[in-house]
Amino acid sequence: MDMKKRINLELRNRSPGEVAELVIDNCRSSEGEIDGFSDGFKELEYLSMINVGLKSLSKLPNLHKLLKLELSDNAISGGLEMLTEKCPNLVYLNLSSNKIKEYSTVEPLKNLTHLKSLDLYNCDISNPNDYRESIFKLLPHITYLDGFDRDDQEAPESDDEDEDEEDEDEAAAAGGYYDEDDDDEEDEEDEEDEEEDEDEQEEVEEVGLSYLLKEEIQDDEDDDDYVHEGEEGEAGEKDAAAQGQKRKREADDEGDEDE
Repeated sequence: MDMKKRINLELRNRSPGEVAELVIDNCRSSEGEIDGFSDGFKELEYLSMINVGLKSLSKLPNLHKLLKLELSDNAISGGLEMLTEKCPNLVYLNLSSNKIKEYSTVEPLKNLTHLKSLDLYNCDISNPNDYRESIFKLLPHITYLDGFDRDDQEAPESDDEDEDEEDEDEAAAAGGYYDEDDDDEEDEEDEEDEEEDEDEQEEVEEVGLSYLLKEEIQDDEDDDDYVHEGEEGEAGEKDAAAQGQKRKREADDEGDEDE
């Protein structure tokens, strides 16, 4: 897909002025030139054009709010002064795997005063042993080169930072301020609620068990009463039978005396 069609597709029925992030990786540039852009992308803060066959930045539109630009895996060999004119507020610039060979090619980037992170990995310029020292000397305002600072400390993950910023923005939008202690307090409250629920569940189980035991005891007592009543009935029948036999013997004895 060519770049112009890809841009129209990524707009998704939005106007260019509504877009803050645009990713058009792996499409085709127009003979190595940027195509399909206009100065209407006034709110664009993130632009990714990885592996699109770019050779020149001469048709880059004015993107004064752009903070992050991904241009890796292209064929750019010069013309970086266009960035200082069109994207003066860049903070992050990735030019890895391009055809940049000379230190003079990146020298115009010293006019990008907000630039903090520059990536030139896998460019010919990065081959000399003194490459890092030379770039930091040429561009003293940058903090990270190829993902590491002057002391070879790796740059922090931007995703974590973005999440923290989103939390702060959401809190600000709600009319308050963001405090990490608030998250800890919420976690503690959730744990307390869970413990209370568990205690209540244990009480319910204990009550249920007590009720079942009480019913079982009552059933045993009823069975004992039934057995006693049965035994009393049998005893009564035996007593009646014995009483009958006694009366019979007495009657026989009286008959013998009459004779």
